[in-house]
Amino acid sequence: MPKQKTLTLAQQLKSIGAVALMSFKIAPGAVIFKLLGSVINAVLPIVTTYFAARTTTALVSAYGGNQAAKSQVIILILLTAAFGLIMTIWSTLDNYVQIKMRYVVETRVSTRMFDHFLSLDFWRYDDKDTADLYDRAQKFSSFFAWIFDRIATIISQLISIIASIVALVAVSWAIALLVLVAVIPGIYVQFKLSRKQIKQWNKNVEVRRKLNLIEWDMLQPKLISELRLYGMVNYLLRLRTELRDKDEKHRIEIERETMPLILLSNVIEALAEIIALVYIGLKIVAQKQPIGQFVFVQQLVSRAISSSTSLVSTISSIDEDIANLIDYEQFMKLPAYNNGSKQLHEPPEEIIFKDVSFHYPGKKTPDVLRNITFSIKRNQNIAIVGENGAGKSTLIKLLTGLYHPTNGQILIDGAPLQDLDIKTWHQQLGVLQQEFITYGFATAKDNVRYGNVEKRYNEDQLMTALKDAEAMDFTAKLPKGLDNFVNNWMQDDEGNKGTGLSGGQWQRIALARNFYRNAPIIILDEPTSAIDALAEDRIFTRLFQNRKRTVITISHRLSTIKKADVIYVLKDGEITETGTHDELIRMKGYFYKMFKSQLR
Repeated sequence: MPKQKTLTLAQQLKSIGAVALMSFKIAPGAVIFKLLGSVINAVLPIVTTYFAARTTTALVSAYGGNQAAKSQVIILILLTAAFGLIMTIWSTLDNYVQIKMRYVVETRVSTRMFDHFLSLDFWRYDDKDTADLYDRAQKFSSFFAWIFDRIATIISQLISIIASIVALVAVSWAIALLVLVAVIPGIYVQFKLSRKQIKQWNKNVEVRRKLNLIEWDMLQPKLISELRLYGMVNYLLRLRTELRDKDEKHRIEIERETMPLILLSNVIEALAEIIALVYIGLKIVAQKQPIGQFVFVQQLVSRAISSSTSLVSTISSIDEDIANLIDYEQFMKLPAYNNGSKQLHEPPEEIIFKDVSFHYPGKKTPDVLRNITFSIKRNQNIAIVGENGAGKSTLIKLLTGLYHPTNGQILIDGAPLQDLDIKTWHQQLGVLQQEFITYGFATAKDNVRYGNVEKRYNEDQLMTALKDAEAMDFTAKLPKGLDNFVNNWMQDDEGNKGTGLSGGQWQRIALARNFYRNAPIIILDEPTSAIDALAEDRIFTRLFQNRKRTVITISHRLSTIKKADVIYVLKDGEITETGTHDELIRMKGYFYKMFKSQLR
């Protein structure tokens, strides 16, 4: 995937237009209000300045004895105050609309992105290029509403600069030209600085990702014991500092290198303001012009310069985010999972792996699985065994449809798995993987109930699941029972703190969640590694007694797999032996060697 390129002005304008169009589609009323606000925020201060300048002239005239000017002063003061009040009211309304729009737009955009992220082909979650693209796109989606708000600010600042210059032309075209020329160096320098910063940011994406992972690990309570025991705390702190220095110091160096040019542009702007004020001051004295012109010019020059500085600063602050829009659009164009259309309304009678081979996309490695052929009958209990790296978990990923075979087919009652509506296939499955989810934000009951949120909650079914998973006793002893949070960091509305669970307890909760799903096909990948042998034996005895389920088990425990109807032995990605426990033991082959110590 190509590296992110610096955007041209045309690309920037196109991206800004895309953000505005996307925002308008989501919240048209709020966008119109915001754009109207940009014009008002730019013009209203200039109008207020105009009346303030006239008020100054009238005050001087009244002080000199002009009776007519006295009544004019009151009117002008009231007008100036009225415009100031309008600005205050508008600012309050604008703030409310901004908050609401940010909520609506950000929610819609981030939901759209999350939905697309979760619909991608599974291999992309292991793909580094996709991960890099997702990181940049996610950054854009997180700040989308903020970006549009900045765009509205840019529009307001542009109008403010143009209106200030036009108003200055009415007083003196020379001053207007002077101010216009003076702001150009500052704009150039700020753009040059922003380009260097973006280049540095893209260069250090890997550094920041590594830094974030280190900081995440250091703040995980469950990892603290190993970090301390292995003396990793100080080492990681030093590594964290090195990575921060590598990223931040370069950024500071860029600022230092650009500082002389920034100072020069600031001096040019200051000199322009001084020259403009001296010029208008001399003109007022020599030609007896209204004294309010001095205030008017001073405010307009100051506003034009400050608006140009703010304009560049705002553009610089969103320049990278605007560039990330291209990444966002590119990410949203990634093809979603190619889902089939064939519906599966009941459990299949037979699952067949037909000469299946597989290697992970984008990786120059040998096939993880080679020429796998076997079948699983309905309500059959099978076990898949093999050493680590033999391809067991990969085989499960293929069976669940997360990956597609490189060669061969997986047939569900004769239909290729790829032709099935994957949702209807997943409804037939209950899967407990080695790395299962622990819903730390939820109660013990919810952690089990989440096994099937598409169906109405069933209390009896949940209790049965807890019993079958040997989780009834310890959940009953929690301070609030099943309504207790199972995370030390959580607390309910009544002030009751959560209770942390051990690894074995979490594994039983995960088993109960799988059982609560009550799926006709259960897939267990090392499901009881943290559970004691006696509890495991009781769990699987109950599980295998229920002959109304198809059970597929991956395990290294002989006590678990010997209950299976058929055992498939994987070695280096191939099935080398097949049979019952007793048949494989009598063969004295690879299976026998693997479990020889457990047989004793």
